[in-house]
Amino acid sequence: MRILVVFWVFLTFGCSIAPNKSSKINGVSFVAARDVADSSHVAPVVKINANYAAIMPFGFIKNLEHPEIIHNTDRQWFGETRAGAKQYISELRKASIKVMIKPQIWVWKGEFTGEIKMATETDWKALETSYSSFILEYADLAEKVNAEVFCIGTELELFVNHRPEYWFQLIENVKSIYKGKLTYAANWNEFTETPFWDQLDYIGIDAYFPLSDQKTPTYEDCLEGWKSHKPIIEKLSKQLDRPILFTEYGYRSVDYSAKQPWVSDYTMRDVNLEAQVNTTTALLDAFWHEDWFAGGFIWKWFIKHNEVGGHEDPMFTPQNKPVEAVLSKKYAAYN
Repeated sequence: MRILVVFWVFLTFGCSIAPNKSSKINGVSFVAARDVADSSHVAPVVKINANYAAIMPFGFIKNLEHPEIIHNTDRQWFGETRAGAKQYISELRKASIKVMIKPQIWVWKGEFTGEIKMATETDWKALETSYSSFILEYADLAEKVNAEVFCIGTELELFVNHRPEYWFQLIENVKSIYKGKLTYAANWNEFTETPFWDQLDYIGIDAYFPLSDQKTPTYEDCLEGWKSHKPIIEKLSKQLDRPILFTEYGYRSVDYSAKQPWVSDYTMRDVNLEAQVNTTTALLDAFWHEDWFAGGFIWKWFIKHNEVGGHEDPMFTPQNKPVEAVLSKKYAAYN
């Protein structure tokens, strides 16, 4: 009789007493566009069970040695400006989507922001003044819209390495304006050297780690590839008592997608949807269950869902590709 009672209790309450998976930041990188956002642009975000969106206003500089950042002008696309970021957030809030505001810099001709470096002390000072104007503009917005997370920079390795004192002061200045959670989006090969993680709430990583040289990397290949990176990430998280946040993650739907995942140019054109599925599934399975891992933002999600991606698209977006279903299923499990 005792066995029957225990069995009945298990059948009746089994689901409720089973351990629940902790919720994660299940995010999309919501690309700034020319247009105003509306509910039709947000509905696909909800459909894949995302609960966060990264909003990315932009500043522009002429070249890697130029100290002036142009931002929030009427020459930019709507979504790249303060007004556009605010409008996007307002629309996302209607669907209960939380936000990270993540201002980014675009260098003319697409040169890599990690190589921004001034030639003189005068130019460094000018860059610092300009960057502070850019970042504090959006820290103010983050406070006014109650953004859950604010990112103080994205992939600025040489700027950080050469001017660490400036960054510590910038963080203090941001905290005087914005009272929410802070992170920085370090590139995958700079995060161990970033000096100010203990001043922030999340260790932010743009997670384009190389995993496999295979043309079509298998799920197992990718899990094996993570064995050389994951212990380093976990160790830093535990040493600093800060959760890891993948401020960007994702793979292109092309051959060799796990070899150099950061490559975004148009030289790689051979579509490989299986490669994108395998790489993304392995990343989600490797990290989403870890208690020291906060979640991440997939790169990238365009607002006009029905007009992008698809089975002939070789770029990063998961939209209208098989990997979209993978993302939806995993996000549902940790929402």
